[in-house]
Amino acid sequence: MKRIYFLLLLLTSHFSFAQKKEIQQTIETFFEAFHQRDSIKLQSVCNENLVLHSISESGNGTKFSIEKASNFYKSIATIPVTMKFEEKILSYNIQIDGAMAHVWTPYEFYVNDKLSHSGVNSFQLFQENGVWKVVYILDTRRK
Repeated sequence: MKRIYFLLLLLTSHFSFAQKKEIQQTIETFFEAFHQRDSIKLQSVCNENLVLHSISESGNGTKFSIEKASNFYKSIATIPVTMKFEEKILSYNIQIDGAMAHVWTPYEFYVNDKLSHSGVNSFQLFQENGVWKVVYILDTRRK
């Protein structure tokens, strides 16, 4: 009986690890596309009803903003090639419940090799036909 429990535990942890790896790969693909200014690739890992919100914190207070997905994709595609930018993900905290996942990613954002701001991304994903898609992004931005 102990062997059966051990095997079940082993299989469950392997399945959970595999799902977390798939989810992290989705987020990594998101940022690859972001850095490549590839809005088509970005859309491939996002649900068609993607929702984007941001919380900006500065000396002037806190501001909550909403961005339409279409505007987001357009803004990424039109970033000048002369501008160097990188969002460095510092860690991944992935939580899963069935077809829903939450990914918490602290980050630092650099423009032309200088720190612009930092914060946290909160991604919500939905497993759609066996594929993880980003459905919601909320991020914080601190100078």
